[in-house]
Amino acid sequence: MTLALTDVPRSVVDSQAFCCRVARTQARNFYYGLKLLPEPQRSAMFVLYAYMRRADDLADQTADAQLSIRQANLQRYRSLTHAALRGEAWADDGWPGWPAFAAMVRQFALPGHLFDSMVDGQIHDLAPVRMETFQQLYDYCYQVAGVVGLASVHIWGFTGGRPMEQLAIERGLAFQLTNILRDLREDARLGRSYLPQEDLQRFGVSTADISEGRNSPAFQALMQFQVRRAAEYYQRSAPLDAAVSAQSRRTLYAMTEIYRAILLRIARNPAQPLYGKVRLSHLAKTAIVVRACLRKTK
Repeated sequence: MTLALTDVPRSVVDSQAFCCRVARTQARNFYYGLKLLPEPQRSAMFVLYAYMRRADDLADQTADAQLSIRQANLQRYRSLTHAALRGEAWADDGWPGWPAFAAMVRQFALPGHLFDSMVDGQIHDLAPVRMETFQQLYDYCYQVAGVVGLASVHIWGFTGGRPMEQLAIERGLAFQLTNILRDLREDARLGRSYLPQEDLQRFGVSTADISEGRNSPAFQALMQFQVRRAAEYYQRSAPLDAAVSAQSRRTLYAMTEIYRAILLRIARNPAQPLYGKVRLSHLAKTAIVVRACLRKTK
């Protein structure tokens, strides 16, 4: 059974407040930049983050369940998403974010297919991951990050049409490629090998080398290649910085510089991801946000 959003007891305002709490407590890198947005874009981005986080949590909470059960849970989330896109909310679902999600999609006219791609990316991660080619990695990064870039620029506002949409996808890819390098060994221990096998074979590195933390000249060369590839996507998407609305440029700058700083740390010490997740300190992130606030946007 479904209910119209007008029949849901929780108001959109309360639902937005819930999404804000999720973003504030869990968004980490993203939250620093999102705070710089004006309303209603700020609340919309909190809702978008909370929606994605909910999908993450559903997958993680069922980590010990059979693959078919985990897939069914995310397929149900897809159905709930479609209901919300139609202006409905499922009566038997307890997630407080649906009213805000439906309002956000309606207000900013976000394409529904973006959320199908997000769910597809979550389902992809349920089973052990092994990327054979960069094209496979690109397709995966589109699902989990490229569509986020697309949704974000639709919320922020932008000029330039489809070419700028493609650059938004590529900026999302740059972020995700950075994440993959940052979390390299942690993911390998979970059976997720995101670096393409064609690259591992080219440099003579095995997935076991990564999961067991074996540093070598071959591994360092592999990482330097991956860093250059990620940096190329930052560079290729540079025109996006001037295409987003003036009120959103500080946010894009802050988010980009936080991720770029992580990539720079890896470039300086390619073996660092073998010893733990590469992070920026609170002070370093705050300094980036301060620089963003001081930037001229027109």
